[in-house]
Amino acid sequence: MAPICIKTVLISESVDPRCKAILEENGIRVTEKPNMKRDELMAAIKDYDGLVVRSATKVTADVINAANLKIIGRAGTGVDNVDVDAATKKGIIVMNTPSGNTISAAELTCALLMSLSRNVPQAAMSMKQGNWDRKKFMGAELYGKVLGIVGLGRIGKEVASRMQSFGMRTIGYDPITPPEVTASWGVEQMSLEQLWPQCHYITVHTPLMPSTVGLLNDESFAKCKKGVKVVNCARGGIIDEDALLRALESGQCGGAGLDVFVEEPPKNRPLVDHPNVISCPHLGASTKEAQARCGEDIALQIVDMVKGKKLVGAVNASVLASTFSQESHQLIKLGEAVGAVLQSCTSSKKPFTSVQISTQGDCMKSSTGYMTASVLVGLLANGSGSCPNLINVLSLAKESGIMVNQAHCSSDAAGGVCMVEIVASGSSFKATGSVQGGVPVLLELSGSVFRQPVSLTGNLLFLKASASPQLLSSVAGVLATAGVEIQSFSAPADRTGDLWYCVGVSSLPGDLSVLKPLVKEVAQLSI
Repeated sequence: MAPICIKTVLISESVDPRCKAILEENGIRVTEKPNMKRDELMAAIKDYDGLVVRSATKVTADVINAANLKIIGRAGTGVDNVDVDAATKKGIIVMNTPSGNTISAAELTCALLMSLSRNVPQAAMSMKQGNWDRKKFMGAELYGKVLGIVGLGRIGKEVASRMQSFGMRTIGYDPITPPEVTASWGVEQMSLEQLWPQCHYITVHTPLMPSTVGLLNDESFAKCKKGVKVVNCARGGIIDEDALLRALESGQCGGAGLDVFVEEPPKNRPLVDHPNVISCPHLGASTKEAQARCGEDIALQIVDMVKGKKLVGAVNASVLASTFSQESHQLIKLGEAVGAVLQSCTSSKKPFTSVQISTQGDCMKSSTGYMTASVLVGLLANGSGSCPNLINVLSLAKESGIMVNQAHCSSDAAGGVCMVEIVASGSSFKATGSVQGGVPVLLELSGSVFRQPVSLTGNLLFLKASASPQLLSSVAGVLATAGVEIQSFSAPADRTGDLWYCVGVSSLPGDLSVLKPLVKEVAQLSI
């Protein structure tokens, strides 16, 4: 990936001091302003390249649109407090620390499971009130019980391994992690319909998204064992709070351990105050170790990205993950250059309606994603007010009504080839390029195959004209009058019909109309 320049970072919340130290050690100026109000944040944010937050700062679309950010870093898991769609539209990388609080969240989950089984908090409070109620707090063993884990990512895996040591049978559900993977750490996967009736305890570890809102509701509680106990240390709203209260009052749910709520602090006091509910004020990541790890991780991830080493934790920029090699840099330049050539040569024929990007050659097998994005960056770079980059260009293309298709074809050829076809105003235009000697080159433009590959660097004029021995001398004369020197001339191998020529020039002429009496079409660009 081409290095992203991050010179200034604002940290808007209390983050471990190692975060600031690591960033400053790597030449990034850091300002810490915790507890900023929204208006203060919006006024200050325009002066920074990066923003580091935890969970309290709400990075809304208004904040994002007021900023010139290149990255938003969340020192923790999840990005619920960041408008990721708005950030993506502006081409801003949103990054979190996916493993920073894994152990802390898993340990709290286990603590709540054990507390639910033995009524530990209630018994401790009773003792402080001077009581000695042994019978009132009769508990149950975890040994031999079934624990259902909904969401088998990092935290779900750590919960499973710990609760297996108590002799619990662990079953689970996850639409992404393969069953054979979870089986290797002792979790049998099944559908939710199969899972609900088997569980004595259920814990949820999924992101909050439309498909997981209210995952545990009246209907699913009705399918569970009577007295099932549930834990949520993930996100408020995964368990329907009203349905949970109804299940607690009916006895269908025997207890709940809640660290997260739909509103925080929660206003649903009947739920929090229920005698069978153990609640915490969102403590999943609140350990010294987790905070140190998250603060350090987000700083190291930003530094690694800036130095072009690797990209970890980016939630909206998966296309960048494989762009950290010299070869990928060259291919990205090729894609942008080919897209820019087509954009220039079809500027009078917009709008584009479809783009087909095809890669060929084994060396390009893993590059289709970022090649597609880089071609679109070249095509859309001079659009109306947009600033396309590899992060936002697919969404910009979609907004513009451009249908994008991509394909890859294996080949025994040593080098890779990128072929692009666009449709604009009902007509098709094509360009084919490659990388030769580390430089992007154009091999073909709309049927004109160049005798020698055109180096896609410097100032270039593209001319469409009928083959003529006088073309070069005529063009040279007009350009010389305009004070422009010809540095290279590339002609197609075929000499029949209307053809595309490429002229490398010392500078771009200010007025292309002087060439129009000599050619049918003319375009220029600087790469």
